[in-house]
Amino acid sequence: MDGVVQLQRQLLDYTTLLFQEGFLNDQFTQLQQLQDETNPDFVVEVVSLFFEDSERLLNELANTLDQQSIDFRKVDSHVHQLKGSSSSIGAQRVQNVCIAFRNFCDAQNTEGCLKCLQQVKNEYALVKNKLETLFQLEQQILAAGGSIPM
Repeated sequence: MDGVVQLQRQLLDYTTLLFQEGFLNDQFTQLQQLQDETNPDFVVEVVSLFFEDSERLLNELANTLDQQSIDFRKVDSHVHQLKGSSSSIGAQRVQNVCIAFRNFCDAQNTEGCLKCLQQVKNEYALVKNKLETLFQLEQQILAAGGSIPM
């Protein structure tokens, strides 16, 4: 059982770090509180939908910004959706880049939009990697017969 306690401590430390580094905010905690015995995979399912949605939106943003004549309303609409979905799971750093991104859309600043697209891709990749690691730790704890500390 020492292994489980060690994994639980590791999970707690890792989660704390994600909050300290600004990857996650309190919305993620609220999401976790909605999970219970009747729906044990709730957070993983919601975050998986966020991953699918974000990848689609990032591809659409790249395609829209790659056009000869850029439709900034369309770009803004995609960024707004990405901001909303990142906000709903507590992906703070992705959300923050989206706020700056929307300002460049309003100004119809192509260069600023392209820089923000790169930033949002980077932040998305980081948070995706970190959440996948978090879920793997949770799976290891459950597989070892432990429970996830809340």
